[in-house]
Amino acid sequence: MTSQHTVLLYGGTGRTGGRVLTQLLDRGVAVRAIVRDAARLPDGVADHPILTVVEADLLGLSPDELRGHLDGCDTVISCLGHTISVRGILGPPHNLVTRAVRRTCEAIEGLQPTYPVRLVLMSSVSVNRPLRGDSRRRGGERAYLAVIRALTPPAKDNQAAADYLAREVGSDSRAVEWVVVRPDTLEPGDVSEYRASPETTTSLFRPDHTRMANVAHFMGELTTHPDTWTRWRYAMPVLADAA
Repeated sequence: MTSQHTVLLYGGTGRTGGRVLTQLLDRGVAVRAIVRDAARLPDGVADHPILTVVEADLLGLSPDELRGHLDGCDTVISCLGHTISVRGILGPPHNLVTRAVRRTCEAIEGLQPTYPVRLVLMSSVSVNRPLRGDSRRRGGERAYLAVIRALTPPAKDNQAAADYLAREVGSDSRAVEWVVVRPDTLEPGDVSEYRASPETTTSLFRPDHTRMANVAHFMGELTTHPDTWTRWRYAMPVLADAA
């Protein structure tokens, strides 16, 4: 199977990002992966003929350098996240996801693409849709999330990145279209049946589970299937295993 798509991927050495990278390559999608350490790429992909690896600090790239990496890409997928440790949660880089998303959107706008570039952001089910769009999320749950965001910078970062896309980029940009994918509790495992819902369907206190492989598969569908992209464009689907 071949594809005319070229994806700029962030976070391709992470647990979910590595699965996204493999999923895209298996679909014949050309990938440019910006990573800090190429040695951490998934086994067997480093020499793949349609993979270009850029070993760099994403936030350290100049605007011109970032535009150069974006040039020719029709999709950007960000699987950036914070390491689950005290240093990873409380230490630098602060606002990693928000800064990366903002810089990417600004770089895309600078390229003035003929057609909008699609941006897929892996986020979390703890992120709220704007204007209380998650109607099943009650006051107590929202208050709990507000406390979590106040105490843990990564949670605040994820919300700020989603808010930036929804409120500042919006649906009127001629340069950028976007989807924020919100998986529930991430787990290992192979691709299985899963569901995508426009809003939350369960409580944070009774979470669903989402295989990382299913997140990767859904992002592959967004990349290669126009109908899937049209269905979820400018939305924040919640992804959960069907079982």
